[in-house]
Amino acid sequence: MPHSPAACRKFLPGLALCAAVAAIAYAAEALETRLFGKAWLETLVLAIVIGAGVRTAWTPPARFGAGVAFSAKTLLEIAIVLLGLSVSATTLFAAGPALLVGIAFTVCAAIAISYGIGRGFGLPHKLSVLIACGNSICGNSAIAAAAPVIRADSDDIAASIAFTAVLGVIVVLALPFAGQFLHLSQVQYGVLAGLTVYAVPQVLAATASAGAISVQIGALVKLGRVLMLGPVLFLLALLGGAQASASQDKVRLSQLAPPFILGFLAMIGLRSTGWLAPSVLAAAATAASVLTIMAMAALGVGVDARSVARAGARVTVVVVASLLALGAISLALISALGLR
Repeated sequence: MPHSPAACRKFLPGLALCAAVAAIAYAAEALETRLFGKAWLETLVLAIVIGAGVRTAWTPPARFGAGVAFSAKTLLEIAIVLLGLSVSATTLFAAGPALLVGIAFTVCAAIAISYGIGRGFGLPHKLSVLIACGNSICGNSAIAAAAPVIRADSDDIAASIAFTAVLGVIVVLALPFAGQFLHLSQVQYGVLAGLTVYAVPQVLAATASAGAISVQIGALVKLGRVLMLGPVLFLLALLGGAQASASQDKVRLSQLAPPFILGFLAMIGLRSTGWLAPSVLAAAATAASVLTIMAMAALGVGVDARSVARAGARVTVVVVASLLALGAISLALISALGLR
């Protein structure tokens, strides 16, 4: 974090650039909604695309580097901490132990299978981890949260988010037809949507036509998946620390448990106490969203679009195969729990 006025001035050009890209992304989403009645591409995705477009047309001078790097890392870590306030452990525990264990099992199994598919298709380790986390937990938010833990570069982050985002829209549109084809009840369909759709708003969109029970169950299960983000990030940090210890005699505590992961878990605990007013939670959610969009803009500005294009075909296959595997695991869980 910058402390002196001189240090702050060093960050201003890059911060201003990222803020400008974020503002354009917000405006573009608003324009989408006005023209088509809904936003097909979320602001987060648009920020990356616009940022990458800026980088393609113009290489920012060196004076922008500090602020862009600060936005991509520090602002993102602050956003992850604030994201913890959107998860209520109390609400999740009300679902019962069997479903909670099932959600945890599904996330872990999906991460392992997705990672295996990625490596099997020759994707790099870090890109495979990002895709696995995105598909298995909460899409773009999980990718953005896992990236600093595994020290992923901008190209891998942009590639995984871009393809996961596009597929996420397709899932929202196709899932209701799948539910009808499989003759799922409202409860069964809600669980399937909560386990497979990436973002909470997308879960609501996918379940709205199925009925109120599907909406409630879908949102609850989705929150369970989001709650898995903290333990998964901690495990990734732990594995990263273990790898580092193979070549270093001493591993710092911050490598095993980065402060922003502990902050994320602490915010979940604080939210679960019920002490915070709804206005505080709403403000935190807004701040987390804005900071994440700025971080994604920074990642976009740092992206070499040619590298993303080169990864395209394999990444698409891996993301689709991983999502199909997640769907199969989810249907197996519904059957195993005897949900009706």
